[in-house]
Amino acid sequence: MSQRRRAALGVGIVAAIFLFVQVAALALVEPFQAAGYQPVEDPQDPTNSLAYFGAILVATAVMLAAFKFGVDEFIRLLVIGSGAWLSLYVFQVLIPPVVTVGSFNLVAVACAAALGIALYVYPEWYVIDVAGAFMGAAAAGLFGISFGILPALLLLTVLAVYDAISVYGTEHMLTLASGVMDLRVPVVLVIPFSASYSFLETDPSENTALDDEEDTEEDATADEDDAEARDEEEEQSPLDREAMFIGLGDAVIPTVLVASAAFFAPEGIAAVVGVPVTALAAMVGTFAGLAGLLWMVMKGRAHAGLPLLNGGAIGGYLLGALASGLTLIQALGL
Repeated sequence: MSQRRRAALGVGIVAAIFLFVQVAALALVEPFQAAGYQPVEDPQDPTNSLAYFGAILVATAVMLAAFKFGVDEFIRLLVIGSGAWLSLYVFQVLIPPVVTVGSFNLVAVACAAALGIALYVYPEWYVIDVAGAFMGAAAAGLFGISFGILPALLLLTVLAVYDAISVYGTEHMLTLASGVMDLRVPVVLVIPFSASYSFLETDPSENTALDDEEDTEEDATADEDDAEARDEEEEQSPLDREAMFIGLGDAVIPTVLVASAAFFAPEGIAAVVGVPVTALAAMVGTFAGLAGLLWMVMKGRAHAGLPLLNGGAIGGYLLGALASGLTLIQALGL
């Protein structure tokens, strides 16, 4: 397969996952709110964003500690269980309650359980990506109705800065990404460059991450010959590898603003196919950031994802809000 076709396949899969997560999240916000899934009392409270950021820091510390002390299987089971639980939110909305026991939609429960079992038994790349897409849509929809415009903008800004620091500064995100890829769970999505690629038959370390550096701590201590070999390898095009990885959060976090912009849109604002222009503009901005990120990756330049993705979503949202007649104060949710 030519490099152009390999690039088209990889970019197409990334774009399809992002589009599914965003469209599905938009479709889920109203049903989620009607079902009483909104987990906070006041979605306009900016401290919700700080609390969520604190939870991310705690989760990151727990996962790093788990990798250090060799309890990876616990993290794997936790992620798979979380994936099945989040997908249940989606299935309960999508699947009519034909067979129920009390308040449980048994068909939805069975689908969520099947997805969890598939992740545990056969974590091939397409199983991981499908599960990740459902998880991402559910998470973005839930957070979209939980964060008003100002808290959502604050959340995206803080996480973009944190992503940049954790990749370029402390580099602890590199250690986390390496450990998570070995677990074969949908915290990291797998983007193949060929239809014949098998994640189960491949060492994840042989591939390239979309938003992280390729060196590991072990590489840093390798001898001079190994360093020269690495330099030659890094000069190769990323398309010479079999796949690349992208963090699920790169698809979810900017979509939080998309969902929030739709759910908390002021009355009377213009809409296209029932979607407020502010949410559509945030979607366009996200894909503009994704295009820039993918361009850098295809050129062999590693980059933190959220600065570009969140920046694009925020910029698109603000332009859409101002173009629709909102003042800057209104657009910021102040």
